[in-house]
Amino acid sequence: MRARLTTAAVALAVALGGITLAPAAQAAGAAHRPSAAPLARAAADFNVGGIWTIYQSNSANATLSVTQDAQGNLTGIARTGSSTTGTIEQGFVDGTFIYFVIAWNDGARGRYIGSRGTDGRLSGASTDLTQPTSQATWYTTWTF
Repeated sequence: MRARLTTAAVALAVALGGITLAPAAQAAGAAHRPSAAPLARAAADFNVGGIWTIYQSNSANATLSVTQDAQGNLTGIARTGSSTTGTIEQGFVDGTFIYFVIAWNDGARGRYIGSRGTDGRLSGASTDLTQPTSQATWYTTWTF
C-alpha cells in the first residue's frame, strides 16, 4: 500500500511542476514491494506532533493538531475557517517524507503529500480526493 501511495506521490509531484520529494519517497517508488508483505519504514527524521498551520496556494489554510507515535503514524484533527473540521487519517512520516489524508466534515477528503526541507519546513502538494482536479501546493512556516 505504501509503495502505491509513494508512486502516486511522485506522479502528483511531477504533474504539479516537479516538487522535490524526500529521497526515502523516491526510493520507495523505485522498488516494487508486494502489498501483503510488511513494509520496513525508515526512522522519521522529525516529529510533526503539535499544533501548526498549513498554508495552501488556493488560500484554504488549515490549522492541525497532530500526534505522532514512535512508528511515525499520525493522528489528529484539523480546522479551517470557523466551522469546517476534519480528522487526520492514513497519516505517516517516513524519513523526511510526510503523507496524510484529512476527512473533512463537509464530505471532502484532502490528501497531503510532502517532505521536510533543509530549512525544517514542510511543503508539498494536496488533492481533494472527492474532486481530483482540485489541487494546491502547501507549506508550513513552523519548523520541525
